[in-house]
Amino acid sequence: MNFKELEQKIESATQKAFIEIFNTHKDEEIYGFSLYSDGGAMTVCPSTNTIDFLNNLDEEEKEELSYYKYEPAEWKYESVGAEEEFNNISTELRTELEKDDFKNEEKETFITFRNHLFKTCINVLNKLKKEAFFKNIVGKDIFLIFSVSDFEFENKELEKIVIELNDNDYKDEYLKWMKTW
Repeated sequence: MNFKELEQKIESATQKAFIEIFNTHKDEEIYGFSLYSDGGAMTVCPSTNTIDFLNNLDEEEKEELSYYKYEPAEWKYESVGAEEEFNNISTELRTELEKDDFKNEEKETFITFRNHLFKTCINVLNKLKKEAFFKNIVGKDIFLIFSVSDFEFENKELEKIVIELNDNDYKDEYLKWMKTW
């Protein structure tokens, strides 16, 4: 797989998704954006959350505010934005993974592929952060993260991702929350 080409596709889809979400939901005060994948490396999707969503959590959910604030699987706009582009990327990933080299998730070739995909997504978010893409649209820094369903990063790796993607108060709050796990 040509990961350089894939990175360009993910970057373009990310920009389109974020602009779509902002244009549709800017009044809800967007504070967080994520790219996420799955442990089988078959998908890449966006996820966005808003202050409005957090303000409307029920009392039980508010007791776990950090979880709803920082876990992209719980965010309001999961897999929303640039649907066609992200579907095409995911189809391309699944097609690549159907090759015999990747049939077993324990094989070194699969692990290398998965790790390269994850790093590619992180690189896209980091590049857009450095270009102030999100800040220029929203008007302030937002929380950025890369997340994976059915897979857990080691805490040190997750901490590294959060630090790399965030130069804001969200980073400090997230790292403080991590200490409660």
